[in-house]
Amino acid sequence: MKKSHFVLLIIFLVILLDQSLKIWVKLSMPLGDSFEVLGLSWFHIHFIENPGMAFGIEWGGNWGKLGLSLFRIAAISVIAYILVKMLKQNASFLVLTSISLIFAGAVGNILDSVFYGLIFSKSTALEAAVFMPEGGGYTSFLYGKVVDMFYFPLIDTTWPGWLPFVGGKSLRFFEFIFNIADAAVFCGTALVFIFYKHFFGAPSEEEEVEDTTDGGITELTNQ
Repeated sequence: MKKSHFVLLIIFLVILLDQSLKIWVKLSMPLGDSFEVLGLSWFHIHFIENPGMAFGIEWGGNWGKLGLSLFRIAAISVIAYILVKMLKQNASFLVLTSISLIFAGAVGNILDSVFYGLIFSKSTALEAAVFMPEGGGYTSFLYGKVVDMFYFPLIDTTWPGWLPFVGGKSLRFFEFIFNIADAAVFCGTALVFIFYKHFFGAPSEEEEVEDTTDGGITELTNQ
């Protein structure tokens, strides 16, 4: 498979899965609704809308939301440029996979921010949203909310009562609610950190051989 086709496949699959699940949740579930997946107490589909950053983090109100949307658009442009550059430089599949995941995740979430407010009615705790409502969407361009749904309360208990400050209080891990796009960005970034030396380390053996060969040719030419 050509590397360009590989990159396009990753991006297409991530965006397709991300948007398909988000649209299904948006049109099928009231806001705040939740159910266990396969009867597992630690794996929930829990519908929330996030006006801020990944994993439900918010900041800056409406101006923060606008700034975040514009920042995402700018970031996507930069990542796209890097991805094209890496393809032209024949980067490894590992490098292309990480950048493709980050790019696809960023696109997946910006689609919510840009279009969801225009094409969906407002989700409420009483009813699911409607696609293309007669009165228009629930907000304006760039102010849409990101749909999140994956919730993994792996630990749901309370702190022992004898502990100071936190004794008797709720202990829940993992509390963040996220989506496929968030997961793609996280996995892509994790690959960069895990294989840091591969991304930013010393040149590969092939590159060293090429450098040595080039150096030898230069020396012979200069003699």
